[in-house]
Amino acid sequence: MEAIHEPLLTTMMLIFCLTAITASVGMYLRQPLTIVYMVLGCVIGPFGLGWIGEMSAIEQLGHIGIVFLLFTVGLDMPTKRIKSVFKQSILTMLASSGTFFAVGMGLGVLFGFDSRETLITALAMVFSSTVVGIKLLPRTPLHHEHIGEVMLGILILQDVIAVIALVCLGAFEVQTSLNTWLVIFGAPPLIIVVSLLVAKFIFWPLQKKFDVVNEYVFLLFIGWCMGIAYLAHSVEISFEIGAFIAGVALANTGASVSQSIAEIFEPLQDFFLVLFFFYVGTTVNPALLFEVAWQVCVLGLVIVVVKPVVFRYLLGWQGEDRRFSWEAGFRLGQNSEFALLILYVAASQMSEQAALIVLGATVLSLLISSYLVVFNFKNPIALKAELRVH
Repeated sequence: MEAIHEPLLTTMMLIFCLTAITASVGMYLRQPLTIVYMVLGCVIGPFGLGWIGEMSAIEQLGHIGIVFLLFTVGLDMPTKRIKSVFKQSILTMLASSGTFFAVGMGLGVLFGFDSRETLITALAMVFSSTVVGIKLLPRTPLHHEHIGEVMLGILILQDVIAVIALVCLGAFEVQTSLNTWLVIFGAPPLIIVVSLLVAKFIFWPLQKKFDVVNEYVFLLFIGWCMGIAYLAHSVEISFEIGAFIAGVALANTGASVSQSIAEIFEPLQDFFLVLFFFYVGTTVNPALLFEVAWQVCVLGLVIVVVKPVVFRYLLGWQGEDRRFSWEAGFRLGQNSEFALLILYVAASQMSEQAALIVLGATVLSLLISSYLVVFNFKNPIALKAELRVH
């Protein structure tokens, strides 16, 4: 089938129709849907069947999904909550992150990566997946309240590291002078202060006055997210970091409703994230992937073996029992979707081969980890009736 050069609308129809079909298959196979989107992108993209030709518009729409994702991450970070999880999880998070970073550095050297590729590989190793970690937890709070609390604390602190990493990687995208670095790290605190003041004295009064008009409230939230993101971009900070700041500002001036905002945004965020992960899949060259298969397998297997073991012993040292520590370790024993975001931001700083190794290993770790969780621990989509807990 020749590449489709129809308008964007036709391309979107094709993507979402096929995504719905393949996602249904993915659900039966108990797989994270992010993998389904990437596999579909690889199959029908330029390196596959070639049904989708021009990808620039899809990439830009997918980028909006990342902006909304960082906004909702910010909404989940009121200062009081960060202080609480900081006390509970900081030692485990720092020790595990340091271990995974060191392992990633070692593997990068083993694979012959240059210094920057090795650093990015090590960064990608640090984070665990929220999709596998949290969304595969049973919804019944009495059953998994404590393990959810511990895992969420670790994931939130990992998100903070991820945001800092994105700031640094964005700075490396261009030739940066000392003045530019000062702007990059000095501007966010200033934008945060401005955002907090505007949110408290303008945004929330408007929201409270007209909250009965849902359309207006929805538009107000989108405008706030995009406005702060654009403000950040205007001072050489990425749109994503600006959106994160916008979320943090709302969380710390109206924390009681920040979760409801996140729920409102989730469907819109998911719509654009489908396009982002689909786009990531279209960048995968299957021929090149075959050439680096052994590196992908080594890195992927190291991730799913090392992470559960490290978390098991760190949580045990923290005072958790053996069974609890192993379960939390396996639930956190994979690379994160944030690794894909890091690869996206750092695309120009890595060779295609190095990026593909990290991407392939991330997908492999998500595949293996999701099966380990689904077949061995209580979760909403377990095949065994005794493990299926909603």
